[in-house]
Amino acid sequence: MKWLTGALLVLALLGGWLTWRGAAPLVGAAEASGSGAAPPAAPAAAPAPPATGDLAGAVEQRRQLVEEREAALAAKEQELKKLSTSMDARIGEMKEVRKTVDESLKNKKEQVSERYRKVLKVYRGLKPEQAGKLINDLEEDLAIELLNQMDQKTATKLIPYLNQPRVIKWTRLNLRAQ
Repeated sequence: MKWLTGALLVLALLGGWLTWRGAAPLVGAAEASGSGAAPPAAPAAAPAPPATGDLAGAVEQRRQLVEEREAALAAKEQELKKLSTSMDARIGEMKEVRKTVDESLKNKKEQVSERYRKVLKVYRGLKPEQAGKLINDLEEDLAIELLNQMDQKTATKLIPYLNQPRVIKWTRLNLRAQ
């Protein structure tokens, strides 16, 4: 980008020099003819050649503006890189948390499953009358879940000793689930 500003400066200076140089031969040619005639009058509306200092100042201002924009762009790029790094780190943390939560849920499900197996084993060891009486005293949702976990042979022995509306609800739920 610096080479571009340098090239612009050279072109601007060269353009000013050529404009100034283009007017000089006319003046020199009139004097060199020696006719003693006054040189032709310059047109009144002819613009004066740009001052080299003004042109150089304009080019310098433009160069400074470009440098300021480049600096601002570089600062924004750095900020974006920092944000990207921060987001990548945050995503990594989130993945670790998710992994931990997944493992925790898996362990919890295994514990619950193990407890269900133990409870089922206890109910299978009881006489059907005793198990039926205990299941009737449970909340309906727990009783239905317990019946769902039992094998068919154990559930068949318990059904005559269970609350019949609860058995009918359990049957309907199982038939609808299919």
